[in-house]
Amino acid sequence: MLSRVADSIYWMGRYLERAEHTARVIDVHLNLMLDPSPRTSWLLWDRVAAALRATVVDPEKADAFAYARALSFDAKNPDSILSCVAAARENARQVRELIGSEMWEQQNRLYFQVRRAASENIFEGQPQEFFQSVKEGVQLFVGITDATLGRGEAYHFLEVGRHIERAGSTAAIVDVYLGDLASIADSVANPADPLDWIGLLRCCTAFEAYCKVYTADLRAARIAEFLLLNAEFPRSARYAVDRVQACLQTIGEETDNRRAVRLNHLAGRLRAALDYAQIDEIVVRGLRGFLEDIQTQCAEIHDALHQYYIVYAIDAALE
Repeated sequence: MLSRVADSIYWMGRYLERAEHTARVIDVHLNLMLDPSPRTSWLLWDRVAAALRATVVDPEKADAFAYARALSFDAKNPDSILSCVAAARENARQVRELIGSEMWEQQNRLYFQVRRAASENIFEGQPQEFFQSVKEGVQLFVGITDATLGRGEAYHFLEVGRHIERAGSTAAIVDVYLGDLASIADSVANPADPLDWIGLLRCCTAFEAYCKVYTADLRAARIAEFLLLNAEFPRSARYAVDRVQACLQTIGEETDNRRAVRLNHLAGRLRAALDYAQIDEIVVRGLRGFLEDIQTQCAEIHDALHQYYIVYAIDAALE
């Protein structure tokens, strides 16, 4: 596979995952604004900004709908939903010969759907319908991909992109909600924050899955354990890193790229750290440091993947 093709497929997966995550986070926080508790709007949107690594809202000028609109449709913001969907479509166009017609049609359908919404004032109507359509559009693309794309290099690069983005996003949003807790081990939801913690779980589509494991007993340590270390929940950091490591191993075997040993070691190290971590040990050592380490190692895997598969020197390829 050509390096530019691998790069396009990898970024297509990352951009679509980012668009879906952004849509879900904004939708959840718009719903949290309906709660009549004394929480302030700017605090909610500060959290959104931190979770999505976007520009922080000025509390004195906070306009939730204007901010949500910018995160959704600002073409100058490379991480807005519109920008991510457009970038995913452009990457798909560049590898049109490798993806199926149904995958391409769904990419186009999602792109024009977002473009059409951008020209309308959806925030005067039902913005939840728009965010739901984005989530469903991305999920439909993933389903079509699973049903139609062969399990070759293209599929595995797409999976690496999706899941490395997911692992970093999950760690980032857990950091925003739980990283500042002085004693996460003893933290139990009180009347002031149960909706916040439910919001965190909903941002990761995890509330119902969490309740099946722990019932509705909201405890910070259990929430962190579920979102970071659960081996079966598809949006946990551990599950995502498992997929990254497995796909990179398959790519290495298919390409016989002996130079990528370090990349596989990086992915394996992060996977082992999550496989064998215990929440009580993480609490003792510091949750924030653990979450920052996940994000740092995800960035290292990303850089190494580009070094060995995308932007490698020609001399290295001839070795």
